Amino acid sequence: MRDVAALLRHNADYRRLWLAQVVSELGDYFNNVAVFALAMERTGSGLVASGVMLARAIPAVAAGPVAGVLLDRFDRKRIMVASDLVRAVVAAAFVSAVAAPGTWLLYPLSAALMFASPFFTSGRNAILPDIASTRELHTANSLTQTTSWATITAGAMLGGLTAAELGYAWAFWFNAASFLVSALLVARIRSCRERFPLRAHAGVSVLRPWSEYRDGLRYIRSVPLLLGITLLHVGWAAGGGAAQILFALFGDRVFGRGAAGIGLIWGFAGLGLLVGGVLGYTAGKRAGYRGYKRVVTLAYLTHGATYVAFSLAQAFPAALFWIALSRVGMAVCSVLNYTQLLRHTADAFRGRVFATMESARWAVMMLSMAAAGLASEYYSPRAIGVVAGLLGCLTAFAWAWADWRGKLPEPDETPVPFEEARLAAEPPA
Repeated sequence: MRDVAALLRHNADYRRLWLAQVVSELGDYFNNVAVFALAMERTGSGLVASGVMLARAIPAVAAGPVAGVLLDRFDRKRIMVASDLVRAVVAAAFVSAVAAPGTWLLYPLSAALMFASPFFTSGRNAILPDIASTRELHTANSLTQTTSWATITAGAMLGGLTAAELGYAWAFWFNAASFLVSALLVARIRSCRERFPLRAHAGVSVLRPWSEYRDGLRYIRSVPLLLGITLLHVGWAAGGGAAQILFALFGDRVFGRGAAGIGLIWGFAGLGLLVGGVLGYTAGKRAGYRGYKRVVTLAYLTHGATYVAFSLAQAFPAALFWIALSRVGMAVCSVLNYTQLLRHTADAFRGRVFATMESARWAVMMLSMAAAGLASEYYSPRAIGVVAGLLGCLTAFAWAWADWRGKLPEPDETPVPFEEARLAAEPPA
């Protein structure tokens, strides 16, 4: 952990980005737990919980292509600050949903909040190589992701307790304040320079979002590892979307523990992610490229199998143990995959690559959430959870098969220059 301490002590820009992440993501989980607890309290319906998640997923999918193009064309830091300010206003508006009858306000507010999110989250990933040196990059990526999972643990537990003890409005106000603090910290980052890579290198003077986004898709397809990791994200989302619905159903309906139960499940999931982040950081420092691919296979199998165990657990403590272990496997994969992405993605396409992966993940999660919400009206949460876990196992087998067939060769360590990357992404004449 000496590398982590040195990074935070000596790299002021990364330290600001990290602190912004801590406060904003703590607020996110105050919001998540409060929204789902409020929905379950008023309706008790898994279909309503599914509807709220869909209201979040659809805008995230729609925003991805726009966010990716803008992050590759304009100043990434300013876009991130704007995203924080917009989200602060929307987060404060959730307070009105507490007094409003029913749950209808949760849908448009969730949609607005999630539409603004990819502009920040994809931007945060895209600027990491700008503010961290090559030597610091794996440490910075590992800390960024592990921090995300640490805030799940703290934010979900604190959010559940706050909602249960102080009321939902306090959780929403904290979320709004967290975005304002994040915006202030990001605005103070100095080494992320203003950039116009598409205009400077491709001679583009007019913004053409769809054409430029298609260039990004062709670039992903031209690099087998990037395509493989994208498909891995899609495979996870096939079961991961259902998991988002199931956390609320297991906490409230299966174990009968209400907001506190939902918060504990999210919290133990975050604890598992935190442990997995540390393991992924250690594995990334020691494993070569071949070892990386094998670790991903093993970790994904662990993730899927233990989610099945979570779904079948009869005792609440056992369920918390299995969900934590499932998230350990997922976190190891995430840390290792994102380090590879940061090392091998050309800077001019970085915003589109991360935004595309986020959109693809949300698109498949949306279908998974819709299926889980509908299925919850006819089947038990346990049965749905078993299916979700088995989908995770199938993803591991697909990755292992691609590795065995030699379809995941290692790209060059240093991303190619913009012009080469653009030409590689062009379809053959």
